[in-house]
Amino acid sequence: MQRQLVERELTEAGPARHAPGKGRRSVTVNLAESVLGWLHARGHLSDAQFAAGECLRRDFERAQLSQGVTMRWDPVRVTGGGADRGLNASERQVAAKLRFDGAVAAAGPGLSDILWRVVCSSETLPTAERALAWPARSGKLVLRIALDRVAGFYRIGG
Repeated sequence: MQRQLVERELTEAGPARHAPGKGRRSVTVNLAESVLGWLHARGHLSDAQFAAGECLRRDFERAQLSQGVTMRWDPVRVTGGGADRGLNASERQVAAKLRFDGAVAAAGPGLSDILWRVVCSSETLPTAERALAWPARSGKLVLRIALDRVAGFYRIGG
């Protein structure tokens, strides 16, 4: 994929969706970095669908569901905000796994496959369509339906 670099305002929650104001800190973001980001930047996903996909990906990563390569060296307690405040690393991991499982269950059995491949494994839509033996260009529609259901689970309006 080709790089698409844009300047975004840096906030406590990470890069904002808008350009930085005068005198504010900014960061350069590559919109082509994730499949969801690429689809959203081109208007194929709504803001709510994109946010739902990012929540699902974040819970996937926090639950450490991808293959591990080495030992964890995190301290026992990590301070931070959000819903997982005050939990130790293991408790945060379990909470993220519960949210991830709930979101995938909300998507449903026929839609969870495309979520797993595109959101969690960062497969492109054509690659996911071939792996699932789906017709070409059908993945985008199914992904949008799945993300709508996940948005409902995460209570993301739009």
